[in-house]
Amino acid sequence: MRNEQTLMVQDLYACHQKMPVLHGINLRIDPGKVTVIVGPNGCGKSTLLRCMARLHKPSQGVVRIGDDDLWQLRPQLAARRLALLPQAPQAPEGISVGGLVRYGRHPHQGLLQQWSADDERAVRHAMQATDVMSLAERPLEQLSGGQRQRCWLAMVLAQETPLLLLDEPTSMLDLGHQVDVLNRIRLLAAAGRGVVMVLHDLMAAARYADTLVAMRNGRVLASGAARDIVTPELVRQLYEVEADVLAAPGDGAPVVVPVAAHGAVIAARANADSALVA
Repeated sequence: MRNEQTLMVQDLYACHQKMPVLHGINLRIDPGKVTVIVGPNGCGKSTLLRCMARLHKPSQGVVRIGDDDLWQLRPQLAARRLALLPQAPQAPEGISVGGLVRYGRHPHQGLLQQWSADDERAVRHAMQATDVMSLAERPLEQLSGGQRQRCWLAMVLAQETPLLLLDEPTSMLDLGHQVDVLNRIRLLAAAGRGVVMVLHDLMAAARYADTLVAMRNGRVLASGAARDIVTPELVRQLYEVEADVLAAPGDGAPVVVPVAAHGAVIAARANADSALVA
């Protein structure tokens, strides 16, 4: 049975300047679940996310939320159903954290709609959920990368949509900030939101995803629980890398250990040593 907030991608095709990019993508994103899309650069991950966010018009297929065709909804109504955090968001110069988060309420505003108690509540809850309340008066540009990313996440939370689309939300963050952001995203899903993320880090994706979607050349190669689909063969197909796949101590999440590169280094050193002897 399909929930009215379930996102369905059905037989989706898309092009860039008449060049095919996506080829017959089918996905289902349910509320309360984290779906993570992985794959090599240029495989169509971000294009797929942009098609879901109404930023890239598919050439064929449909994106539905419940029974509604997303592309047939008025923009303001669509923005109340899902929110996108792009890979490199831009903010007005000098904006404060509080000012940024308030932008998330834009879809709920209108010509006659004044800032309301509901708007104030949504902003406050979003800032509390991302632990940026103490930064409200600080200029965004003065914050660290991890702090800024939590502020952007607060902005999309303030939009109060049941679905979140996040394109590389941990890009350029150190390990500690990556874990912090991903843990917060898991808590959002536990509270009932559906989340779709694009990640480059396969091991992080495998640990935090309920459903892992592996793409290459605009097609889905595999989709399912990470423990079921992350294999040496899948890693080879995705990245052309030989790897061992181990189970992490504790939770058993797949850990990918490349082996081909290590072998290549040993061979290169052996060749260099031979050349020196000669």
